[in-house]
Amino acid sequence: MLTETAPAALAELLAEAGWHSTVALTGDQRQAVAGARALLDQAVARQPVYGVSRGFGPLADHPADPDPAVQGTALIDHLSVGQGMPLPATETRLMVWLRLRGMALGHSGVEPSVWDALAAQWNAGFTPVVPRDGSLSASGDLVPLAHAARAAAGDGEVWLHAADGWRREPAARALARRGLAPVRWEARSALAFVNGTSAALARALVNHARLTGLAHAAAAATGRLAALLGCDPVPFADALGAVRGHPGHRTAAALIRAQLPEDVPAGTGRPFQEPYSLRCAPQVIGAVLDQLRLQEQVLLTEAEGCTDNPVLVDGHLYHGGNFHAAPLALATEQHAVCVHQLAYLMERQLALCLDPRRNGGLPPMLAGRPGRDSGLAGVQIGATSHLAAIRQRSYPASCTPVPTNLGNQDHVPMALNGANTVAETLDMAWWVASSLCHALARIGQLAPRPARTGLWGRLAGLSPDLGRDRPMADAVAALAARLEEEFVPGAARSPEGGDR
Repeated sequence: MLTETAPAALAELLAEAGWHSTVALTGDQRQAVAGARALLDQAVARQPVYGVSRGFGPLADHPADPDPAVQGTALIDHLSVGQGMPLPATETRLMVWLRLRGMALGHSGVEPSVWDALAAQWNAGFTPVVPRDGSLSASGDLVPLAHAARAAAGDGEVWLHAADGWRREPAARALARRGLAPVRWEARSALAFVNGTSAALARALVNHARLTGLAHAAAAATGRLAALLGCDPVPFADALGAVRGHPGHRTAAALIRAQLPEDVPAGTGRPFQEPYSLRCAPQVIGAVLDQLRLQEQVLLTEAEGCTDNPVLVDGHLYHGGNFHAAPLALATEQHAVCVHQLAYLMERQLALCLDPRRNGGLPPMLAGRPGRDSGLAGVQIGATSHLAAIRQRSYPASCTPVPTNLGNQDHVPMALNGANTVAETLDMAWWVASSLCHALARIGQLAPRPARTGLWGRLAGLSPDLGRDRPMADAVAALAARLEEEFVPGAARSPEGGDR
């Protein structure tokens, strides 16, 4: 469902950075990269250049080591302080691809040979193990990118796909096994690589695709629920969205209508107006889709640009702050709000499914024999906990910074911290979506409208018949994974390695 559930440009970008893709400089790009390097060498001869002839951060007034290799290695070594779970392998691969893309613009002054060595590693599937925690996303994602740079030089670890799953392998062994040369970092290339915002951007791009898929899943579930209960389809009419004017509303309503039969039977005892979790679903899901459309432009602009310091433009060297990830931080915070809105909507729809006052007189908790059985009571308890955890984690990361680095980094965006948290809340939101879909499958078992074909027929087999209570933990996890397969492009899902 690639073209339906993710913006085409974003989906194309993720596919371009996929496992079977390759990268290489075009003739024009090679000329631009080499020309920028020549301009950098000229600039060093006539003026102080940050990180090349001078030190890093608050030590920029101090002279650099005269040996560029010593200077570059020292930068990578002191920044290799990441902690926690590793980033998913696919996102690490995307992160490196984004750095190669940015440096190929010809504004960074990297050594062409360094770019080529990194590209050869990437083309061979060489994927560093990178800790996800420790970045301020202020002078770029220094810490995670330093770990990637260290692996590229033959230190640290990389991901290895073995018959029994993904495991880690020493980077030096992986390079030797593939016949690859380690990257020989010098000062400017090392700084250009670690200065990028690419870790936060890689996470945000994948989060964006997963969130778009979640919005489509929520719309499909809404339509299925309305069909099962025999709700009045009028709240989902295109005319309502047309007079308000928001494109997301109209898209969401169309996705909901796609799940409705042509002739919706009137549900016995349905209220004159449904609760907001049903009646206002096009407005809620539509608002999320509109926000995603806006944030997609921010993310794609970042992916196209140069996030580096210093940069070379039209023969001039500029010292600045293009590595500050404020655009990503604010986009990520909109992601967090949107995840909550969808999880909140679906948790409320789950509550409606289980309430005999709202579900058309079906058993409470959809239990097989209420009293002996509790049906989906435990599933709802879990979903309510997940919603609370999403709310707990939705505080804006950009509101949490502390000045550091002798005050040099006195305003930092924390974009990767925010993106890491959104990835966690997305996992939880998919569990909520799965919980709702189990309720829909159960209503299909009890009501005279079971699903045998299409999406709901495919999902029904993952939902056990709850004539008697049974453990549901594995069923919730399995259906959540299947829902992502249905609604999220394969390039955005990362079961291999990392925190999912």
